[in-house]
Amino acid sequence: MITLGALLLVIGFLANLSILWQIGIALLVIGLVLAVVGGTGRKIGGRAHWY
Repeated sequence: MITLGALLLVIGFLANLSILWQIGIALLVIGLVLAVVGGTGRKIGGRAHWY
């Protein structure tokens, strides 16, 4: 999710498309939050690990 968010940020910036820029920011932030919360050992969505 973090990689997809970063990719959409770059594409949105280069193509000057604000919707891709906004979606990229949202995915990047959500991915980082999930990574931090998952790294603390808490269960996310009822699961301890996401594979």
